[in-house]
Amino acid sequence: MRILLLNILLLCGLISSSHAGDIDGAEFGGLCVMGLAEGKVIKTDCDVIWQSDDSKTYCFQSEDAKSVFIGDSARNVERAKAFYAVNSLKKTQGQMGLFSTKDVNKFIDHYITDKARSHGGSFPLRDAILGRDLALIYDEIDFARRLHGYGYFPSVKFHLEGDDNKKYLIDFWVKPENGQLIVMEERIYKAPRRYEGKWVTWMRDPRPWWWIPASEHPGESEEKKAWEVISAIETNVLEQRLQSKGEYILTDEKTGETISLEFVGVHQPVRRLIEDGRYFACTDFRKHGSTNEYYDIDFWLNDDDGSIRVGEVRIHKVPEMKDGGFVQIDRYNFDELDADIVP
Repeated sequence: MRILLLNILLLCGLISSSHAGDIDGAEFGGLCVMGLAEGKVIKTDCDVIWQSDDSKTYCFQSEDAKSVFIGDSARNVERAKAFYAVNSLKKTQGQMGLFSTKDVNKFIDHYITDKARSHGGSFPLRDAILGRDLALIYDEIDFARRLHGYGYFPSVKFHLEGDDNKKYLIDFWVKPENGQLIVMEERIYKAPRRYEGKWVTWMRDPRPWWWIPASEHPGESEEKKAWEVISAIETNVLEQRLQSKGEYILTDEKTGETISLEFVGVHQPVRRLIEDGRYFACTDFRKHGSTNEYYDIDFWLNDDDGSIRVGEVRIHKVPEMKDGGFVQIDRYNFDELDADIVP
């Protein structure tokens, strides 16, 4: 897993191979944070660093850049995040024309085959909904979709190893990065379910966000769509997992406990506050090592520069043992907030 995550970061161009081990966990993959705040992408060796009060490590191209950054660190971090988000989307948009659907299908065929070969012939996949590890047999690519600026989404047919009747449809999120294709995420779209004595393939809920968009390109309308907000949340979760060796780490503000979580999905609907324009959505996470301890985590997002990015993450509900089972207990509620539903 560690090697896979490191290779993904290398392919994304977020770290250089000569210093990959030196900047493990650094924000923005070791890019100069002051450079990002000024709208520039500058790779560093992380020889010059600064650690924030919340234990995040930032890298700089020089001591001078570090001094300027510290002068207004909070504002500079926000500026860096804004540029980083916009630059990432534009970078993907610029490379969408390099690959055809045929190229993507060939890439994902090799990806699945190679991964299955290294796992004894079956393709390993984590079922986040049920908290199980699956061994799947690759059947064929069903079809591939394309979402401008976000990547390609092949849907692939599998069946459970040892049982041809239990069929799965797995979606892969494939992005072009630095002239190459990389797999960002693997998600179960349809799974087997017993119905009237037979196994049928049933659509999972929540659906992957890439099934929500219509045909419009991102940014065509002034108002953001729900799928764009969900995409920003899931991209943030993915980035945090890459920085934490595959886990999503969250600190409970009330207890001080550091919790390792497994992402399950984003709830619908997405809402937008009328007062300040922020978006928010609830998500489900499962505590690592548990099959029945679920957290409801709220993501609050800002949209003040044309790009959506996560600004705050809050625990909405926590699992507590009641009468022999876990139930979710509210930490806070937003019933009195005036908000519109985002279509």
